[in-house]
Amino acid sequence: MADTETQFFTIEDGPIRLREGGELPSATLAYETWGTLNPEGTNGILLFHALSGAHHACGHNPGIPGTGTLWQPEMHEGWWDNMIGPGKALDTNKYFIVCANYLGGCYGSTGPASINPATGKPWGSAFPHVTTADQAELQAKLLDHLGVGKLHAAIGPSVGGLIALTFATRFPDRVKNVVSIAAGYKTTVLNRLILFEQILAIENDPHFGGGDYYDNAGPLYGLALARMISHKTFVHLDAIERRARQDVVQPDDILAWYRVRDQFQSYMLHQGKKFVKRFDANTYLRINDMWSRFDGAHEGDADTPEDLFSRCREAGQRWLVFSIDSDFCFYPEEQAELAKHLESAKVNSMHVTVHSDKGHDSFLLEPDFYTPHISWLLGQP
Repeated sequence: MADTETQFFTIEDGPIRLREGGELPSATLAYETWGTLNPEGTNGILLFHALSGAHHACGHNPGIPGTGTLWQPEMHEGWWDNMIGPGKALDTNKYFIVCANYLGGCYGSTGPASINPATGKPWGSAFPHVTTADQAELQAKLLDHLGVGKLHAAIGPSVGGLIALTFATRFPDRVKNVVSIAAGYKTTVLNRLILFEQILAIENDPHFGGGDYYDNAGPLYGLALARMISHKTFVHLDAIERRARQDVVQPDDILAWYRVRDQFQSYMLHQGKKFVKRFDANTYLRINDMWSRFDGAHEGDADTPEDLFSRCREAGQRWLVFSIDSDFCFYPEEQAELAKHLESAKVNSMHVTVHSDKGHDSFLLEPDFYTPHISWLLGQP
């Protein structure tokens, strides 16, 4: 796949009023596209990325304006290269694929590090809370801008699956097919607690400054610790053990008093150190907060799950829900709940369980497990 260039769409007819009461005078979404939109505007696929991912899902992108040093070399290759392209699951000979960086993000979209026009300084702590409903509303405006009518599909893995669900239920007549991969219907108590641990890690870093840290190094230790807390839910523990055994303890793996003792601790510390080079702590807080409070019915302004998904049935949507049996982040029980609600509402749906030893990251690493089912769904008349 050839180089991909990030594009920018700015909504200037503000103020943009957000669901939690905050507002922005304007907002920019960074996005990329692949394939060609047909004259009818009906072959579009809207793809939503994971928590710490980006809109760069395919091809090579060596730089994004305004991201500073965050756009590290590990981000240059698209995170779903093995799924997007000619003849692949998201076939660019057939479909026009769009992926946008979320509001609150740090890869070109308006976020806490963006300049607040009222102060001339980064938004920082003043940047408002965002929800999946906010993300869906803004991305609908992006589709209008691009001339995309009814989407052939909305697709989201992980946190992206939550936004795909919200988009499909807030705009049921704009979506034909929905693919939810390793996501859910409502954030569990376990995940809310794990996310809260990460939020506390950042908030308690002495360099956090309440979120106004852009004139100094920022909460690097707090963000690294947050990533370490989350990383063990993304990667299966057996895979962590295999990877860690290939590493050696680094001589600089020393904390104030404690010296790192084994490869596993060194591996996790390395993951944390690597992450802080490519992500912004305030963005991490905004997306974690969005995920922590996710409830499909609430985001869709519905009273019950059946009320929510009846819209999908009436619109004739088809759903494909993927579980990963070794997932410690979005446990398979979460997709089972989503599948149950779809079935109760009599939505045309299919639930597939992927058997993998890769954990939550399977959707990034094992395209052959997902391609046949996605290709089948998208190819149905």
